[in-house]
Amino acid sequence: MTRLRIALVAHDVKKPELADWVAEHATFLSRHELVATGTTGRTLMDRVPGLTIERVKSGPLGGDQQIGARIVEGALDLLVFFWDPLTAQPHEPDVRALLRIAQVYDIPVACSRATASLIVRGLAGDP
Repeated sequence: MTRLRIALVAHDVKKPELADWVAEHATFLSRHELVATGTTGRTLMDRVPGLTIERVKSGPLGGDQQIGARIVEGALDLLVFFWDPLTAQPHEPDVRALLRIAQVYDIPVACSRATASLIVRGLAGDP
């Protein structure tokens, strides 16, 4: 399997859920290049010690834009973004821009545990 470049992002209320998902799929994820926004990346590395994750800025400080720039540059293959649809975010324009740019560049986006798991199982060849 080709080494994929996977971005991991989560709003605060969704960080524990993403951390649980990453722990569940750590074997698969460890074979790929991972990048995460700052606080999310720290949370994930605390939950799954030994997992290598490049951290960019925190989302509100430009991390969402950094992830979006990587999409535009062709440097990401998958975006796993557990976002909170029930809480307004102070950096909402950045969130919308990230989701929009992923759509424009035809990057798969998993916004929920179920979707992320389906994508990983499909990539791993596990129905």
